[in-house]
Amino acid sequence: MKLTDIPHRRLNPLTNEWVVVSPQRATRPWQGEVSHPPAVSERDYDPSCYLCPGNDRVGGVKNSAYSGTFVFDNDFAALVPKVPDQKQLDLDEKGLIVAEAEPGICRVMCFSPQHNLTLSTMKVGEIETVVRTWMDQFRELGAMPNVRNVQIFENRGAMMGASNPHPHCQIWATASVPQQPLKELENQKTYLARHKRCLLCDYLALEEGQRVRIVAENEGFVAIVPFWATWPFELLICSRRHFASMNELSTAEIASLSRMLKQTTATYDRVFNTPFPYTMGFHQAPTDEAPHPEWHFHAHFYPPLLRSATVRKYMVGFEMLCTPQRDVTPEMAAEKLRSVVSE
Repeated sequence: MKLTDIPHRRLNPLTNEWVVVSPQRATRPWQGEVSHPPAVSERDYDPSCYLCPGNDRVGGVKNSAYSGTFVFDNDFAALVPKVPDQKQLDLDEKGLIVAEAEPGICRVMCFSPQHNLTLSTMKVGEIETVVRTWMDQFRELGAMPNVRNVQIFENRGAMMGASNPHPHCQIWATASVPQQPLKELENQKTYLARHKRCLLCDYLALEEGQRVRIVAENEGFVAIVPFWATWPFELLICSRRHFASMNELSTAEIASLSRMLKQTTATYDRVFNTPFPYTMGFHQAPTDEAPHPEWHFHAHFYPPLLRSATVRKYMVGFEMLCTPQRDVTPEMAAEKLRSVVSE
């Protein structure tokens, strides 16, 4: 079976979910919605930006005159630390209407005081400061007794719902392990029990042998368009060494992760010569004080652009009701990214 010629489906071993791949549709005409390319700010300080140093945020709190990274509790947090001490409620006693309290902490982290920077345009040393702040936040929040998962994520661009162009991310600490990390946890545990090896260690070795879907690599990390990718230019950034969380990053790995983040995001910007929107997040072991030999530190990049800076991928119809589907194969996407890879 030649996967480049026929419709088929691919299994994501991290989540045990399928994606339909339809390579014969890659050249279909497009008459759908066409978005406008994002405007790029040229100002390093914007007096109307609620994330710039010294400015008032929407809730009235004034930012400090920060010169590096800056972290604060979200003024409009989706989760709050104190909720009624109420365990799961089975409101109909049949498991049809179930709810439970979910305490948590939501923080915003600015990467830089400079308004017009992004990870793709920051210096590697500046990104290293960002990584070290992520590590501090993961360690602090993960040590709290009611926190079992710390999710660090960045939404870049208005297309991905970013409400402010200032370089920043969010950090959510939750009392439960959310659905996607939980799926990855369960499937990595199953793989380890079955094969006595790490799932992502084996997958990385496979990709390094085939060298078809690898986009960029350095001594610490590898960027791959995964075989099971759902989004057109999706990337999986995987550590070469097996470890579970940012708590275990060495000094050398902080530097190599920073270089990989810059290289990856700068490469994205070259695909359609536009600031590339994406959602990016790190998946790390639960912060439940239990050992997690199954977990392998990695990050996901989910960018929506499909054909140009103005044509995006939508998850609708069959994809919402059945299973995700893509036209551009992961191999084609990897080849395109390699052709514009940034050093």
